[in-house]
Amino acid sequence: MHVEVKHPLIGHKLTLVRDKTTGVKLFRELIGEITMFLAYEALRGIPTESIEVETPLAVAKGVRVKGEIVLVPILRAGVGMLDAVMDMVPNARVGFLGLYRDHETSLPVEYYAKLPPATPDAVAILIDPMLATAGSAVAAVSMLKKRGFETIVFVCIVSCPEGVARLEQTHPDVAIYTASIDDGLNASKYILPGLGDAGDRLFGTK
Repeated sequence: MHVEVKHPLIGHKLTLVRDKTTGVKLFRELIGEITMFLAYEALRGIPTESIEVETPLAVAKGVRVKGEIVLVPILRAGVGMLDAVMDMVPNARVGFLGLYRDHETSLPVEYYAKLPPATPDAVAILIDPMLATAGSAVAAVSMLKKRGFETIVFVCIVSCPEGVARLEQTHPDVAIYTASIDDGLNASKYILPGLGDAGDRLFGTK
């Protein structure tokens, strides 16, 4: 299942993110702002339980989040989305997965993994700005499942039909939330029109 989250403000901010003249500071801020919109939708279905609290005047029925939320950015670009989600769920635990795409083979290479223990009721929110070939996303989901995580949601800024299809085919139980499904991949496996290399633009590297 995938959801392309549509909103006028997302469209406005995404246009600025795509603009090659957008500098590092504004790019980081926009990525965080778009991430908050996506996280809002991605967290819509998390389990809750009924509770009662006392207001200054009476008892009110309400809900609270049931179970744990674990945020897992894929290094390094996923770190640029992390603070925005943590602002929404400050009690979430955080793990990190280090994967990069080999530019010759286009295959993911794992170099780091540090995750909190999985609990039966945990919801893992996997975050990465781009879903291109889906190689890293597929590998990251497999790593989470191997470590006991059963409920996994993938959140990205920009995706493409090829990446969405591959992740859905390989892990059909993982919901995908994205701000845009772009046209496709070029010969170098980059998303078109995309936004360039998200990691480089977030951290000012080449």
